[in-house]
Amino acid sequence: MLTARLHSLPRDARDTLFLLGVIAWVLLPMVGRVPWWCAAMTAAILVWRGVLAVRAAPLPGTAWVLGLLALAIAATLLSHRTLLGRDAGVTLIVVLLALKTLELRARRDAFVVFFLGFFTMLTNFFFSQSLLTAGAMLVGLLGLLTALVNAHMPVGRPPLAHAARTAATMALLGAPVMVVLFMLFPRLAPLWGLPADSIAGRTGLSSTMQVGNVAQLALEEGIAMRVKFEGAPPPAGLYFRGPVLSTFDGREWRPLLARLTPYTATLLPPQAVEGLGAPVRYTVTLEPNNRPWLPVLDATPKAPLAQGHTVIGGGELQWVSTRPVTDLLRYSAESFVDYRAGAQARSATALQPQYRELPAGYNPRTLQLATDLMARVPGGAANKPGLVQAALEQLRTGGYVYTLDPGLYGEHTADEFWFDRKQGFCEHIASAFVVLMRGMDIPARIVTGYQGGERNPVDGYWVLRHSDAHAWAEVWLAGRGWVRVDPTGMVAPGRIGSLQRLRPPPSAFASALGTVSPGLLVNFRQAWEAVNNRWNQWVLNYTQSKQLDLLRALGFSSPNWQDLSYVLIGIVVVAALGGAAWARWERSRQDPWLRLLARVRQRLAQAGVPLSPSSGPRQMADAVTKRFGDEGRPLADWLLRLEAQRYARQAQAPLPALQRELNRLPWPAFR
Repeated sequence: MLTARLHSLPRDARDTLFLLGVIAWVLLPMVGRVPWWCAAMTAAILVWRGVLAVRAAPLPGTAWVLGLLALAIAATLLSHRTLLGRDAGVTLIVVLLALKTLELRARRDAFVVFFLGFFTMLTNFFFSQSLLTAGAMLVGLLGLLTALVNAHMPVGRPPLAHAARTAATMALLGAPVMVVLFMLFPRLAPLWGLPADSIAGRTGLSSTMQVGNVAQLALEEGIAMRVKFEGAPPPAGLYFRGPVLSTFDGREWRPLLARLTPYTATLLPPQAVEGLGAPVRYTVTLEPNNRPWLPVLDATPKAPLAQGHTVIGGGELQWVSTRPVTDLLRYSAESFVDYRAGAQARSATALQPQYRELPAGYNPRTLQLATDLMARVPGGAANKPGLVQAALEQLRTGGYVYTLDPGLYGEHTADEFWFDRKQGFCEHIASAFVVLMRGMDIPARIVTGYQGGERNPVDGYWVLRHSDAHAWAEVWLAGRGWVRVDPTGMVAPGRIGSLQRLRPPPSAFASALGTVSPGLLVNFRQAWEAVNNRWNQWVLNYTQSKQLDLLRALGFSSPNWQDLSYVLIGIVVVAALGGAAWARWERSRQDPWLRLLARVRQRLAQAGVPLSPSSGPRQMADAVTKRFGDEGRPLADWLLRLEAQRYARQAQAPLPALQRELNRLPWPAFR
């Protein structure tokens, strides 16, 4: 019924509806990334334009379009406080594409819509470069190409399937060019930006940690990094070290240095690492996060190897790049899961004083708890290991709860955790524990990073998600150095030992699939993530360093981007020469007699003499005589001699002679 209805529509209406459907498909991923009013306004305009096409109604006047444009600009300013930048720019592009369909009157307007649609399609990659986005935009590309090809068929009512086949052929013919450009075109900084930190609480890493300002932590199941171990992974819990937070002002934890640079890194005292056992070697594929940290297993004494990035580190065993990670980054590292770090310091006073400092006037009850523990533990303040164990025992037996919904904390965050709420996620627990340690004059700091992960059996990679972000503590003990202490394990052992995680509620589709077959959902997810990992490794992670590696494999000793340009230009020249040679070869394969006849047919068509492609020389001679009379007689006679050259029994003038004669013929009416 619907197919018949569409088939009965005039061509203009059919083509307009098809174009509107393609535009809707291109804009669909933008829902949720643009303001709600933008999505609603765009949908309303597209539906309105479709109704006008079906009813063959006149399009709205300029006043309507200008009014809607002014409204969109005002709403964009209200939503983004600017008309510049990625988010505001994409919002305006989406609205402008929809508004342009209200001016879709001529082929020229259609071409503007086509190419604006191509540009809008690219803006989807500003937000995501996933395989799913790429597949959806490939469908959109074929749709826009189909509409473009169809617009170049102005006569009759050509089926859209014919235009689609032509568009697919064009895409296939262009695929080799795309591959060559992808592999050899010099890589530049990515055009897209990454979203800034949201004020809403989400799992992940940050340069600071504000305790108690987030009432509810939203789990984000997105992948943060993938790890490939050389051999079996270490049996102990996987702790991937990120930012180390050592200074506390009562509400917020910060690093010792506000910004780690090659110069400031020298200001941190070095910590000698003694590896206990064999090292663990692995490769990390880090997702873009616009942050400089390179998470590595505890402890990594040598800088990870990341091509294209300068990696620096300090005495706190954290490693960072000198620039943010804005695209997929692959780096290799060598770590010791059993180690001794910072043990060369003879006393706590030899360390940075910030490891023992607490702000005045904060958490008085926690400081009193520290005094009570020192009085209760045998050996008192001198028994640092005993004090650490006493604090952990307090967590284990005190009725504390690990939750992602602790509510807002007040001014004295540690006091509220230890005595009032007794619940929180890992940041609350680690912060309260470190405050208690410093209250007992034990040097302590917070380490953030990722812990745990799960192995994908399809490709063997360990996957760590943003929901695996974790915070733990380190305390300094004489003779042992910095010792990792994970107080969350005392409150929720499943969070650490068996790699259990609090998960967000599944979607309706996932719930239904899980109900039918719980294992099917897990297998499908693992297979999909393995495919995405291949996409990441082979496509998104194809950086300039891999381009240079390709040139090295081709024999370049010290390749650079100029060499890439030379190779690309050379391939273009060779391809052009090859195309010319192929065209010449194809031309040589054609019958010279037929080629000469086709030349005359083309000249006659330019002179206004319609001829069928199957017309022979005699039919062409008759057409010339009827059209031009005696003036066309020389050409008509020549055509008859051309026919005789091919079909007469007796010998005729050779073909080259006829070709020279044709060049000398007077063709005044055809010029």
